[in-house]
Amino acid sequence: MAFSEALLAFLDPNRVIARDLEHSLDEERFYCFGRVADRVLTVRFTYRSDVVRIIGAGYWRNGRKAYEENPQIH
Repeated sequence: MAFSEALLAFLDPNRVIARDLEHSLDEERFYCFGRVADRVLTVRFTYRSDVVRIIGAGYWRNGRKAYEENPQIH
């Protein structure tokens, strides 16, 4: 997935940011679930020196579920 495409998830005004508790052993990591076109993109990221570092991104079913179950967007 291209970096520029992963950034689009952060532009969704209804994006959901959640802590990645499973992978936050050495540093805090997070998920961003955001709608890109007609799909929900999941982006794993962390902050390093006040900069967002994207670790990975993809269109995963669990990300879509987390996005759609967020009460703030309904």
